[in-house]
Amino acid sequence: MDDFEPSLKRLRLLLRKEPGFQIVGEAADGQQAVTLAAELFPHVVILEVALPNLNGLEVTRQLRSEFPELKILFLTGNQFPQVVREAFHVGANGYVIKSDASSELLTAVRAVLQGQRYVSKSLSAGWR
Repeated sequence: MDDFEPSLKRLRLLLRKEPGFQIVGEAADGQQAVTLAAELFPHVVILEVALPNLNGLEVTRQLRSEFPELKILFLTGNQFPQVVREAFHVGANGYVIKSDASSELLTAVRAVLQGQRYVSKSLSAGWR
């Protein structure tokens, strides 16, 4: 969580300069993410695995049960195969490693919006 604010700032900059993309809300923790998603109805929710109060996996479980069509993309530093598997098991559409975000995040967002699954290229096939 030490890199939360700098990562969020980079994410904002990357998404704001992309035509057609709009940031409609930001949450400081998992519970707020669930509340905001229910209020704002975004096309894509971008989550960190390690969120305070309610982790990203539990947020995904809740959002998936309430909003089955919502696209959920993880942007995280967590590369543990069991966490990647669990993210997809609970309903994630994509999984991007933070160190790959500058080159892959926009591609990942577009892919999940088109109904495709996206996984960072730097992740080994061992997560499957």
